[in-house]
Amino acid sequence: AIMSKNIKTVTIPNIAWDTAADIYFPPNFDEKKKYPAVVSAHPIGSCKEQTSGNVYGKAMAEAGFVVVAFDASFQGASGGKPRFVENPELRVSDFRYVVDYIQTLSYVDAERIGVLGICGGGGYALNAAMTDYRFKCSVGITPVNFGRLSREGFASFDPPGALEKMAKQRTLEAQGGERLVINYLPNTVEEAKKASTDIDICEATEYYKTGRGQAPNGCTSGLLSFNSAALTWDAFNHAEMLMTRPCLVVVGDIPGGFGAYRDAHEIHGRAGSKEKHILVLPGVSHYMLYDEPKAVNPALEQVLP
Repeated sequence: AIMSKNIKTVTIPNIAWDTAADIYFPPNFDEKKKYPAVVSAHPIGSCKEQTSGNVYGKAMAEAGFVVVAFDASFQGASGGKPRFVENPELRVSDFRYVVDYIQTLSYVDAERIGVLGICGGGGYALNAAMTDYRFKCSVGITPVNFGRLSREGFASFDPPGALEKMAKQRTLEAQGGERLVINYLPNTVEEAKKASTDIDICEATEYYKTGRGQAPNGCTSGLLSFNSAALTWDAFNHAEMLMTRPCLVVVGDIPGGFGAYRDAHEIHGRAGSKEKHILVLPGVSHYMLYDEPKAVNPALEQVLP
């Protein structure tokens, strides 16, 4: 374990590989005390060093929480092969292994564990709270339902056509062909502006492909042949019945192609929770909520309490 400035890197056992996670500690941390904890999840194609750790993880730790920001299986510094699998069932399963682990920490109050995620991680965080009641509350920051996005934009609105491609590609790879890793984004902001008028694509490129948000493991890549699992999955399935925990969704009022505006409103409407809140920030877009203080600060004002 590496310890630096209130952050410790740990290894958490998962199904058949290990999960890499950073624990962010509150100021004046005392391991004899018990602290509430938050599991923090990164966006699709991102990693724990990006917004889930260095922005939200840090802020929540400063407010007195022990925060565990983890890398998804098959991604970042976590184990699992092949690389760049984005399978929602496994991605939500990761959260459960992280809870297994943090409940063993003497300084974590097992009755006060919450979960937060950004973008696709926000959809997963909400689903994790619906399916693992060790989470006592959940927060989705500009949350995206990856299943819906996979059936729509990522499938060019032709899900059966996308599944045909995935099936052929998986057969090729299983027989020794080269893996097809798709980059979800253009390589430069200039290319993004030429390729798309969508604010989410342009701002995502600006976040992930420049010094602003770039991190060695923030690969924005997906393995096409393994994306088929996402097409039948829905982050909000049975939310009316299973979402009983208090939940908060935060979204900007500038909609973009990744659909967080719509997804936030949908889960807020459908959640069976007695206590549920939606915060819509005026003049804010999806990627502003990753790291821009004028979006992140009003979000945190609602999130932290």
